[in-house]
Amino acid sequence: MKNVVWSGTWVAERLGVELVGDDELTGLLGLALRRNPRRAHLLVSNVLGKHVPQSPSVVYGHGLALGRRVRGLLAAESEAGDPVVLGYAETATGLGHSVADGMGTVPYLHSTRRPVEGVARAGGFEESHSHATSHLLLPEDPRLLAGDGPLVLVDDEFSTGNTVMNTIRDLHRRHPRGWYVVVALVDMRSAADLGRLADFGREIDARIDLVAAAAGTVRLPEGVLEKGQELVARHESAVPDRERHGTIGRVALGWPRGLPDGGRHGFTPAHRARLEAALPAMAARLAEAIPAGARRVLVLGFEELMYAPLRLARELEQVVAAEVRYSTTTRSPVLAVDDPGYAIRSRIVFPAHDDPADGPGERYAYNVADAGFDAVVAVVDSVADTPALHARGGLLDRLAAHAPHVLLAVVPSYVPEPRHVPERPAMLPEPLRGPAFSSYAPEEVGWLLQDLSDVTLEAPTEEREEAIQSGGAHYAESLPVEYQPSEQYQELFHAALEASAARLALAVGAVTETVLAERSPRPVLVSLARAGTPVGVLMRRWARHRHGLDLPHYAVSIVRGRGIDANALRYLADRYDPADVVFVDGWTGKGAITRELADAIREFEASDGITGFDPEIAVLADPGSCVRTYGTRDDFLIPSACLNSTVSGLISRTVLRADLVGPHDYHGAKFYRELAGADVSVAFLDAVSARFTEVEEAVAARTKELLSADRTPTWEGWAAVERISEEYGIHDVNLVKPGVGETTRVLLRRVPWKVLARAGAGADLGHVRLLAEQRGVPVEEVAALPYMCVGLIHPKYTRGATGADGRAVAA
Repeated sequence: MKNVVWSGTWVAERLGVELVGDDELTGLLGLALRRNPRRAHLLVSNVLGKHVPQSPSVVYGHGLALGRRVRGLLAAESEAGDPVVLGYAETATGLGHSVADGMGTVPYLHSTRRPVEGVARAGGFEESHSHATSHLLLPEDPRLLAGDGPLVLVDDEFSTGNTVMNTIRDLHRRHPRGWYVVVALVDMRSAADLGRLADFGREIDARIDLVAAAAGTVRLPEGVLEKGQELVARHESAVPDRERHGTIGRVALGWPRGLPDGGRHGFTPAHRARLEAALPAMAARLAEAIPAGARRVLVLGFEELMYAPLRLARELEQVVAAEVRYSTTTRSPVLAVDDPGYAIRSRIVFPAHDDPADGPGERYAYNVADAGFDAVVAVVDSVADTPALHARGGLLDRLAAHAPHVLLAVVPSYVPEPRHVPERPAMLPEPLRGPAFSSYAPEEVGWLLQDLSDVTLEAPTEEREEAIQSGGAHYAESLPVEYQPSEQYQELFHAALEASAARLALAVGAVTETVLAERSPRPVLVSLARAGTPVGVLMRRWARHRHGLDLPHYAVSIVRGRGIDANALRYLADRYDPADVVFVDGWTGKGAITRELADAIREFEASDGITGFDPEIAVLADPGSCVRTYGTRDDFLIPSACLNSTVSGLISRTVLRADLVGPHDYHGAKFYRELAGADVSVAFLDAVSARFTEVEEAVAARTKELLSADRTPTWEGWAAVERISEEYGIHDVNLVKPGVGETTRVLLRRVPWKVLARAGAGADLGHVRLLAEQRGVPVEEVAALPYMCVGLIHPKYTRGATGADGRAVAA
């Protein structure tokens, strides 16, 4: 790298960014600007083989050297156990492979952003500053990550340590081990971050070492993100569309049958031995296909497919006279500036050609245009050998506009034999979103439901009750006629909301902070439709307000006696680590849904083989003492319980009926567009969100109290319901609905017999008393009632007793 202008001066001069380190560091790194709202700058490695074409021997040599250092570190601890190497997608997949090679006979796995049908997930984590954050771990053999030997984690750059700690936290929770080794080309931690890794190791009681080729730091001036975005906007320009003048051909590599194309599902020492034996013949085929007289040749890998092209390029380098360089395409959007002091001189833009899970989008090849290559060998896996690759404007077409000869070499994509593949649709539908479905903003929630708005499902309340209690129908097979509140009742709702908004905000903040502290730093909120959905939206809003997090939020259906929507779980498992999913509901009553969810998750794991979902529900209020994650255990009025669809995005209860919901369908629901004039869904959310700032200190105190408290469920509510059921001669706990929320539901949807109210209960029961009065339901004051109120449904219809018309008669 001698006599080369440091490719970081352009950014440093304009943004005041300072790279602090020795000459070795500036030889390894350049600077560029990201087109990314989370981080302004990009450290561009000159030896990684991603953005900068480099000699494959140099790229591979740096990985081997790091691997040998790790091998020496581990050798000092003779009883450390068998190590495993884990590399990070997409930039460090080849580096991680090379480190594993330098260590000797060790297995290797890299994370991936490509879900693979039939391969169970063994973990996952988030990379918060990245343009594409979700990483999946998909080993063919789940035991690969289950050992207790050292785990070696390899990334190109170690900066804040967040990604590594997210990974270790996820894996340590599943399979604790005593030693982790972090490997990077450069250690770029700031002074503030230097102690975090050691602190984290003490927190999880594990040794964590760091091995890096060079160390330094980046000093960022105030406002660098905004200035960087302005600079990108000023210098961004469309890439000119050149005419193709080069030829495009294909070369058959003769890749060994059954040999993995990389470490996406694991790469063992036996795999490496097979590759070493096959490399000379494959390189010979490439050398024969390259035109005679070519002086500069680029072997261009494809996103996560870095190791196979690197090894082919290194082998080719040994057998041809041409200068061979190696780099890969990338998802990372970076500004290109043709200046010697800037690391990304040129950019080729082309559409994604591997049908990615996150949909179509742009992909890039940097420093390839106008670089003087006589031939480019594009190496892709067979999943990416699609019509889009060969189309006009596709990668091959764009390369042929900059090089006279382009060769395509395809490596067969390795997909393990599935251990268990349940019958399921080829692709599950994307979630429904507002305004087409629900009155919520599209980013607030995605509904994993099917739209049954055009189906007549409503039945008179008494008729539904008779059918349900007589065993002729399940409650989820029809819908109650939507209760339209009187003017007096609407006034009560707004008064209750005004009085309780701050209390609700406190509960929202406390339960969200508890989830972030105990469940996941980036949870996927999954609300149980529909009562849980306003709560999920509010938790999402709190996380954004307090932490700047944009948490995914979905609503799914769960039906008592029939379980949770399995297709919705499959959709979530295809896109996220199940361990990050947090189920959300509004409140607990006696805990029936809590038990239903636990049973449903066990059944789903047994049938699908997908594990990791935690059935513990997070709720605003847990008066029944049924869960560990809650904002309060007080039984108080949550105004969203006062209404039906008009406070739930105009969405009905969920529907599960065999003639409407097939085995590959989501459960259904209706969107009551016609009730838009009475909709207060967003007003409810805004009223609570407006109180977030004023309750921040109270939330911090409440959260501290919760995190140190014994929150083991006592199931007091269930015991109380059983006692009330027997005392009032009902003998069916399903007809006893405890708590303010459940009592309100009884009065709105069912045929209530009476309401039990705690003696002395005040304004929190104003709406309950009004509803009871309107429906002619007696309210009985009860001393020492564990809930504020309880709604009773009388077992009015007896099975087997019928009148002359064949209908069930009252008991």
